[in-house]
Amino acid sequence: VDVYLQKQSSNLARPIFDPSRTMVTGTEKGNQPSGGGGQTVFQAQIQKQNVSKTQITFLSAMDFNLPAGVGATLASGEIFGEIGALSGWPQSVTARTTSECELVQIRVPALRMMRRKSAALKTRLDKLYRDRSLFSQLKATPLFRECDDAVVQALAQRVELVSCDPDRIITKEADLVDAFYMVRSGFVKLSQKLGEGQIVVSYLSKGMTLGETELLVEGTNGWVCSASSKEYCELVKIARDDFHKIIKQFPGIEKSLWQSAVSRIKEAGYSRKNIQQSEFIDTALTKGLVEGNSILVIDLNVCTRCDDCVRGCAETHGGIPRFVREGEKYKDFLITRACYHCEDPVCLVGCPTGAIRRTDVGDVVAISDPLCIGCQSCANNCPYDAIVMHDTGGTWPENMIPEGLRGKQRQLATKCDLCYTSEEGPACVNSCPHGCAMRVGSLEEFQRAMVRE
Repeated sequence: VDVYLQKQSSNLARPIFDPSRTMVTGTEKGNQPSGGGGQTVFQAQIQKQNVSKTQITFLSAMDFNLPAGVGATLASGEIFGEIGALSGWPQSVTARTTSECELVQIRVPALRMMRRKSAALKTRLDKLYRDRSLFSQLKATPLFRECDDAVVQALAQRVELVSCDPDRIITKEADLVDAFYMVRSGFVKLSQKLGEGQIVVSYLSKGMTLGETELLVEGTNGWVCSASSKEYCELVKIARDDFHKIIKQFPGIEKSLWQSAVSRIKEAGYSRKNIQQSEFIDTALTKGLVEGNSILVIDLNVCTRCDDCVRGCAETHGGIPRFVREGEKYKDFLITRACYHCEDPVCLVGCPTGAIRRTDVGDVVAISDPLCIGCQSCANNCPYDAIVMHDTGGTWPENMIPEGLRGKQRQLATKCDLCYTSEEGPACVNSCPHGCAMRVGSLEEFQRAMVRE
């Protein structure tokens, strides 16, 4: 498997673990995850405490249900970080060593492979998720917020945890409905038959549910939509009997689900009558627009191809533009190859030095030039070709670690950072003389921009 060791004695290209630090603790604001895609709790704490000579941040996602000020100590053989790594939930605790430690880091692709091939590992990881996080996550959703703690706790022990590889069929239209689903992470595509083919009618993201329409509307015995995973997806599956017991005990939940069911029916009906809406949703899922928090879009009806947006970007970043005025077209709009600043950025996975990271500003993902070794890991991971390798014109020194880089050309990975250090905001937008370059943070914003056109 793809693993590497991280030791306290490492002094270059690996994190430094300080034995003087304490244990796994809850955040100052309680056990809620750090939201908004900002700097992780671990990064923030490291900077605030000014750990001596720490050059690289170890990015690890984890989710413990710990109240503020309460800690838990992990011993040899125990694991952490698996919940956030597999589900994409932001980490809610800080991990510090209490003695000299040797850690094994298992990268996400390897962890997924190991869990898929080992029933014992999957069972262990599922148990850890139930023990550490499932109750708090269920309780935090609007669906179960009003339920008694005992009810949610009992439910957390009975639900089935479903892990989906990309394009896995979750439900088939007209098949018998046997359960209710809640999305833990990822995206689920909903489609229906139309003529001889299929159209996309909607999609689900983290925290949304599937099955309320079928289980509440009398006479609906089969699924009204086919559901499939888009990329990797984690689901909570609640048995049909458990679903009916809960809504019978808590009428407020049934009312909320009826609203969701009506909205889902209207949305599907609209997509069937307006094929363009279906095409837009399909494009958004295929091109990753649903992942993006800030997507650079250019109105080609107004754009004169002057490239002022690119020049403005280059001038802001030392002569190196952070995006290319190319990309996918949707109608009369260009979706540029500029970083989307994704909700769940896969470019962060596998960086050996921690050079690519979330900043402490909104959802911005940025690269630290002094830490980048030009390995292209982030560029290869990015599904949207938003990271470009730049030749610096120099070579790596003879004392460089890892040794394989010595004497070779030095490259840096570059990408949009939303000009987060500038008070003026993104230079690409500000430099456009015609106002045709815009940043959109959601599909709704994109659709409003198309209407304004």
